[in-house]
Amino acid sequence: MSTQRQIVLAITGASGAPYARRLAQCLVENDLHLHLVISHHGQQLLADELGLRQLSVADLLGRRVANATLHNYRDVGARIASGSFLTHGMVICPCSSHTLGAVAAGLADNLITRAALVTLKESRRLILVPREMPVSQIELANMLRLSQAGAIICPAAPGFYLLPTTVAELIDFVVGKVLDLLDVPHSLNTRWSGAAPRPALVQSDAD
Repeated sequence: MSTQRQIVLAITGASGAPYARRLAQCLVENDLHLHLVISHHGQQLLADELGLRQLSVADLLGRRVANATLHNYRDVGARIASGSFLTHGMVICPCSSHTLGAVAAGLADNLITRAALVTLKESRRLILVPREMPVSQIELANMLRLSQAGAIICPAAPGFYLLPTTVAELIDFVVGKVLDLLDVPHSLNTRWSGAAPRPALVQSDAD
């Protein structure tokens, strides 16, 4: 029996395709098998934000790999839809408000929501990465309901204390946090190593 880790990554139609691609690239660099599921709106997202007109693992990752499988979004009979298939966690990145609400409501009419509910019922790590802002009380209630059910809500909210100078660094910050939550090792520059020296503040008489 293979001991290779199995991770599910679902991509839905909330803006944030660069997060999804970078996360997928980092995951396949580890000794694990990546299971990809992309919703119809997720496909449109990849086309709009990354220019991907054809949907394949190689197109998303920028190279061919052997340790990744792309599943049909409508195939609720896929192996990742069964609790008997052992995975080490699932990430929905980016997670649309629609998918957030569907999982919170216990719906399982496609492979993404079905796999998410299986992940919850088997008490495995489920991470949702919403990017919408602002959020309504409905979305907040859905996040709370999922958190109470065992999911982790990890908004795509990069920090600035490492003084990023590129968009890529902001993307890596969020991706690194998700990898940490999955216990997947990485070398992304996301660690806080202590406060840098600060200049002395001069208080004026007007303060």
